[in-house]
Amino acid sequence: MSATLSVVIPVYNEEAGLEALAERLYPVLDALGRAYEVIFVDDGSRDRSAAVLRQLFERRPQRTRVVLLTRNAGQHMAILAGFAHTRGDYIITLDADLQNPPEEIGKLVRALDQGADYVGTVRARRHDALWRKAASRLMNRVRERTTQIRISDQGCMLRGYHRTIVDAINRCLEVSTFVPALAYTFARHPVEVEVAHSERAAGQSKYSIYRLIRLNFDLLTGFSVVPLQFFTMVGMVVALISLAFVVVLAVQRIFIGPEVQGVFTLFGLAFFFIGILLVSVGVMGEYVGRIYEQVRQRPRYTITAILESEPLQGEFPGTASGPASAAGSSPDHRRGDLEPPSRANPALDHTEMLRAEHEPGRTP
Repeated sequence: MSATLSVVIPVYNEEAGLEALAERLYPVLDALGRAYEVIFVDDGSRDRSAAVLRQLFERRPQRTRVVLLTRNAGQHMAILAGFAHTRGDYIITLDADLQNPPEEIGKLVRALDQGADYVGTVRARRHDALWRKAASRLMNRVRERTTQIRISDQGCMLRGYHRTIVDAINRCLEVSTFVPALAYTFARHPVEVEVAHSERAAGQSKYSIYRLIRLNFDLLTGFSVVPLQFFTMVGMVVALISLAFVVVLAVQRIFIGPEVQGVFTLFGLAFFFIGILLVSVGVMGEYVGRIYEQVRQRPRYTITAILESEPLQGEFPGTASGPASAAGSSPDHRRGDLEPPSRANPALDHTEMLRAEHEPGRTP
C-alpha cells in the first residue's frame, strides 16, 4: 500500500487566493493515486479566510481538515498546530500564496519514497525582490557558520517530512522554533530538490523586514550559542586593548606630563566600546527572553475550532483514536494547544460562529 499523505497549509489573510489554490491542489493530489488529507490552519486571519476554508471543507469533507487558531501565532506555530493533527505517513508543508506551485509536490513524494526522511527545497529562478534574495544569501552564510544546519533555501516552505520526523517535532516543547531547522536536526537522510517558484497569486507578503530579522534571530538563538561565544571573545579583545591603552596613557603622563589633547578620541573610543557592550547585552537578552518564555509554560497557540470528518474507511489505518483525535489530551501536546471540549459534528457546530465572525454587528 502506498504511503498516505498529509498536506499542511498555514493561512493568514489569504481569502483572495484560497479558491485558486484549491483548484490546483486537489487535482494534483488526486493524480498521485494515494490516500491524502489537506489540513488548512487559519492563523487568526482578519479577513474572510476562515469562511472560505469552511466552504472548502464542506465541498470535500473527507479530504479536508481545518484548524482555526484563536489568534495570530505566526507561520511556524501554525505549521506545528497542523503537524499535531496529521494522520499521514508523509507530511508536506505548503504556503497558501501559490508561490510554491502545488504541481511540485510529486517531487517531494518521490524523494520520500526513495528513503529520505526530510526533503528540503531550493527555489529555481526566485520571483522575489532583490533585497530579499540578498538578505537570504547573507543569512544562509551566517547560519552555516554558526550552526550545524545546512539548508540552502530557508525561505521556501514547500518541504517534505517523514512521519518519524513529525512525531519527534510534536514531542518538542519549545516555545519558538524554526520548523525546517528543527526537522533537519532530527533527520538521518536529509535531501534537497529543486522546485519551481512563482509570483504571488493574490494578496501581499506577510513578512516585513522586521519579521524576517526576528525570524533569523530566533533561528540563531534557538540552535546555536555562537553569538554568546562571539561577544565573549570580543569582550576579551576589547579588555586587552583597553589595558594596553591605559598603559600607554600612564607612561605618557609620567614622562610627558598631563595633556588635554586627544580628549575627543577618548570619547570616540568610549562610545564605540559602549556600543559593543549594548549589542552584547541585547544578544544575552535574546537568550534570557527565550528562557523567560519557556519557563512560563504557556500554550504556544490556542485552537478555536476544528472542522473534520472521519477519513474514508481504510485510508488512514489506526488513526480513529490516534494523534489527530487525541492531540489535545496527550502529554506530548500539553504545551501545544488548547482545544474546545467537544468537536462532535464540527461542520454544523461552528457554522454560526464563523458566520458571526465575518458579519458586522454580530458576535459569535
